Amino acid sequence: IHTRTRASFRFRQGSYRKFVACFFSLSLFPFSPRKGKKKKRSPIHCRDREGVGEQQAQERGRNLRRRRQIGWRRAAQGHRSIGARPCVGEVAGPLGAGLEMAAAAVGRWWAVVVAVALLVGPGRVVANTEGDALYSLRQSLRDANNVLQSWDPTLVNPCTWFHVTCNNDNSVIRVDLGNAQLSGVLVPQLGQLKNLQYLELYSNNISGTIPPELGNLTNLVSLDLYMNNFSGNIPDSLGNLLKLRFLRLNNNSLSGQIPMSLTNITTLQVLDLSNNNLSGAVPSTGSFSLFTPISFQNNPLLCGPGTSKPCPGAPPFSPPPPYNPPSPPTQSTGASSTGAIAGGVAAGAALVFAVPAIAFAMWRRRKPEEHFFDVPAEEDPEVHLGQLKKFSLRELQVATDNFSNKNILGRGGFGKVYKGRLADGSLVAVKRLKEERTPGGELQFQTEVEMISMAVHRNLLRLRGFCMTPTERLLVYPYMVNGSVASRLRERQPSEPPLDWDTRRRIALGSARGLSYLHDHCDPKIIHRDVKAANILLDEDFEAVVGDFGLAKLMDYKDTHVTTAVRGTIGHIAPEYLSTGKSSEKTDVFGYGIMLLELITGQRAFDLARLANDDDVMLLDWVKGLLKEKKVEMLVDPDLQNNYQETEVENLIQVALLCTQGSPLDRPKMSEVVRMLEGDGLAERWDEWQKVEVVRQEAELAPLRNDWIVDSTYNLRAVELSGPR
Repeated sequence: IHTRTRASFRFRQGSYRKFVACFFSLSLFPFSPRKGKKKKRSPIHCRDREGVGEQQAQERGRNLRRRRQIGWRRAAQGHRSIGARPCVGEVAGPLGAGLEMAAAAVGRWWAVVVAVALLVGPGRVVANTEGDALYSLRQSLRDANNVLQSWDPTLVNPCTWFHVTCNNDNSVIRVDLGNAQLSGVLVPQLGQLKNLQYLELYSNNISGTIPPELGNLTNLVSLDLYMNNFSGNIPDSLGNLLKLRFLRLNNNSLSGQIPMSLTNITTLQVLDLSNNNLSGAVPSTGSFSLFTPISFQNNPLLCGPGTSKPCPGAPPFSPPPPYNPPSPPTQSTGASSTGAIAGGVAAGAALVFAVPAIAFAMWRRRKPEEHFFDVPAEEDPEVHLGQLKKFSLRELQVATDNFSNKNILGRGGFGKVYKGRLADGSLVAVKRLKEERTPGGELQFQTEVEMISMAVHRNLLRLRGFCMTPTERLLVYPYMVNGSVASRLRERQPSEPPLDWDTRRRIALGSARGLSYLHDHCDPKIIHRDVKAANILLDEDFEAVVGDFGLAKLMDYKDTHVTTAVRGTIGHIAPEYLSTGKSSEKTDVFGYGIMLLELITGQRAFDLARLANDDDVMLLDWVKGLLKEKKVEMLVDPDLQNNYQETEVENLIQVALLCTQGSPLDRPKMSEVVRMLEGDGLAERWDEWQKVEVVRQEAELAPLRNDWIVDSTYNLRAVELSGPR
C-alpha cells in the first residue's frame, strides 16, 4: 500500500476489516474487467473518515454506478469514503454492503474473494459487532482501577479481553464486572450481545437508567445489577427475557411500578427488588406468587402481596364465609332418623366381615419393597424456607426405592445421599439426615437450608426442595451427572475419559467464582469450611458447582473470624484453623489451594501410600519437594498424557502456593484469586511472594531459629498426627 496510505490509515475500532477490504480493493482492481481504453490511475489511498478525498470518492462512485449499473444502496447509510476510493471497511452492515461495493469495484468473482477475506480474518462480523458494543460500554464507564485496560479496540475479537467469556463460536456469553469500582452509565449497544447469558455488574457505582435494549438479550440467564445507583423505571422490555432465572436489582434508586411483563418469565427463580423506591402494587400472578416478602422489602410505596400493607381499595384479608346456623329439627325427622340408625347398624355389620377379607387380599398381593408409610408433615416453625418446594416423604421414598442402598451416592458425617427419580422423570440427589433428632442433625438441616436458599450463583449448588417430618429431614438437590472432581480424578470408570487440561482450568475458575460469591456477595458472609475436590461437583457441561454446605458457618459481616468446632478433611484444614479453631474466609482459600493441587496432580491431599516411595503423605509437602528439585513434570497428572501448556500449569501451581501460605494474612482473597486466574496480577503477586520466601528461607537457615518462623508444612504435619478434632 502506498506510503501516504500507511501514514493515514489509523487502526481504530474494527480496523482489521477496513485494512483487509482496502488491501483487496487495491490488489485486485487492476484485474477487473473493463471496456475501452485503460486510463492511467493515481495511487489509491485509504484514509479515515476525515479524509480529504471524500468529494472525489463520491464523484467516482457516481461514475461507477453509471458504468456498472449497480446501485450503491447503502452509500447514504453510513457509507462514507475513507480515501480517494471507497473501501469496504467503513460499511454499515459490513458483509452485505461490503459485497456490493466490491462487486461494483472489482466484479462479482473478486467479491467472493473479498467476502472470504472478511469471514476468515479475526475481525469476523459477529465478533466485531460485539467488540464494538463492549468498547462502547468501556467508553461510557469511568475505570479508576484500569480493570478494563485489556479492552483494546485494536484487538477486534473481544474473546481475548479480561472479564469476557466466549463460547466455541467466539460469541460473548458472559461479562463479569462485579465489584470492579466502575462508575458511569450503561449504553444501549449492550442489546447487540445476542448470545449473552450472564451480565454481572453488581457492587459498582454505575448510575443512570437501565437501557430498555437489555430486553433484546433473549438468551440472558442472569442479570445482576444490584448495589449500584441506577434510577428511573424498570424497563418493561425485561419481560422479553424468557430464559431469565436470576434478576437482582436490589440496592439501587429505581422508581415507578414493577412491570407486569415480568410475570411472563416462567423460568424466574430468584428475584430481588429490595431497597429501592418502587411504588404501586406487587404483581401476584405467574412466578411472583412464589417470591417471599424479602424480595420487595424496603420499598415504602409498594403495596399488595409480599408487603406489609394492602393496596387502596383492597381488603386486608379475605372475609370469612357467612355463618348459616342449622335449622332446628322437626317431628317429621324422627322416622328418618330411626331409618338412618337401622341402616347404619346393617352397614356396620357388613363392614365387620368385609374389612378382614379385603385386608387379607391386599396383604397377599403386596410387594415388600413398596411398603411405604405416611408421616404427618409437621412443619418446623424455626425454619423459613421461602419458595423452596416441599416434598412429601412418600414422594422421596418412591423416588429412591425406599432409600435403597443401591442408590447411595455418598456418605457424610450427618447422613447419606441417594440418587432418585421424581414422578416427572427428573433426577435428584436426596440428602437424608440421620433419623434421630440429634442437635447436630437439626443444626445441619437449618444451616444448609438457610445457606443454600440465600446463596444463588451459577457455580453454587442450588437447593431444589426439602422434606421435614417429626422423624425425617431431607434435602433435595439437582443430580450432578458427572459426579465430583474427586471421583473424576481418581474413581472414574474405564469408559469415562479423564478430565482434559482445559476442563480442569475451567473447574478452577468456576469454583473460585462460587467461593468468591460466598465471601463477598452474601450478607452475612458464608464460610464453607470444607473446600476439597470431593465437594466440587460437575454438571452436564463439566461446569464446576460448589456443593455440600453442611459445614458452612454464617459469619456476620462485622466479624473477621468465627470460633467453632474444628471440622473438615485432613489435608485440607488450614494451620490456623487446626491450632486455634478460628475459621475465616482465608480458611477456604487454603482449602481451595489444596484443591488446585489435586486438579494438577490427580492425587489425594493426604495419602499414606506415598510413604512407600519415601514421599510426604501431605500433598502440599510433596509438591514443594518436587518444586525444590525442579521436577515440575512429575507433578502433572499422568492421565493428561502431556496434553497441557507448561506455562498454564506453572501459573496454576503459583496460584495454589499463594493460597496455601502459612499465614492467613499472606493469602489472597478469593476475588483476587479469580482475577489471577483470569490473567490479572499473578506475576506481581508471585514476585512479591518469592522475595518474602527468600527471606523466610534465610531465617530458617540461621543458627538461632525463632519459634514464630514456621513453615506451613510443619503445621500440616500436626494435622497428620492429630487428625480432625
